[in-house]
Amino acid sequence: MSAGRRVQRLNAQLQRELADLLRREVRDPRVSGVTVTRVSITPDLSIARVFVRTLSGKGLDQALEGLTAAAPFLRRGLGGQLRLRRVPELDFMEDRSLEQAMRIESLLHDVRPDGGWTEGSDGDEDGEGADE
Repeated sequence: MSAGRRVQRLNAQLQRELADLLRREVRDPRVSGVTVTRVSITPDLSIARVFVRTLSGKGLDQALEGLTAAAPFLRRGLGGQLRLRRVPELDFMEDRSLEQAMRIESLLHDVRPDGGWTEGSDGDEDGEGADE
């Protein structure tokens, strides 16, 4: 199995296990309603960046504080579930991918012609291609 594929598999496994631990084991009210959206582990497997969102979109600062406080507990829980020599440090971060996707969608909407895109349109208004 290639290293890249192993990292992808480990990212998915960490995401599942962390979500399960947060749901079943962590009692800190600051982390209730937190969703683990993705995990990105460094190539040397030393740090796992854990991207999270809150259900309401509010209280994220307190949720991140609660997650940081629970990190040693979560690492111990992961150590019992995963077969790793060393469980990575957990670095919790806000997942901003939804806001970025909405911004891109807005920008695309702003540049879209009034009639919309036509099939086969290359964006050249006068109908002449760049290679003519």
